[in-house]
Amino acid sequence: MLMGWEVKSLRAGKAQLRDSYVVLKRGEAFLLNAHFSPLLTASTHVTPDPARSRKLLLHRKELNALIGAVQRQGYTLIPLALLWRRNMAKLEFGLAKGKKLFDKRESEKKRDWERERQRMMKK
Repeated sequence: MLMGWEVKSLRAGKAQLRDSYVVLKRGEAFLLNAHFSPLLTASTHVTPDPARSRKLLLHRKELNALIGAVQRQGYTLIPLALLWRRNMAKLEFGLAKGKKLFDKRESEKKRDWERERQRMMKK
């Protein structure tokens, strides 16, 4: 749930979703590592934590489907966008599956080969 200063900072474009993710605990969804920079004009005596965890409001049916996908199928919930709809802040997130170890090795080999090729082309 967003507090008043967070809504103002969101409207001012001071929210960052980089390195954030969604965790499901005790049948509830929480957004972690999202950074909402407090505005200087919001309050002078309260210093809020800009990176605190935030509870997400979801319908029970949606939550059950996400719990099933995350626990049984090994997916991760990644926030994609934060937007406004009818005076409410909405978080758009997607299900993602991480790379396997052999996929990572293959990607590293491709990246190294591209670097070598670029070096050879320059000479």
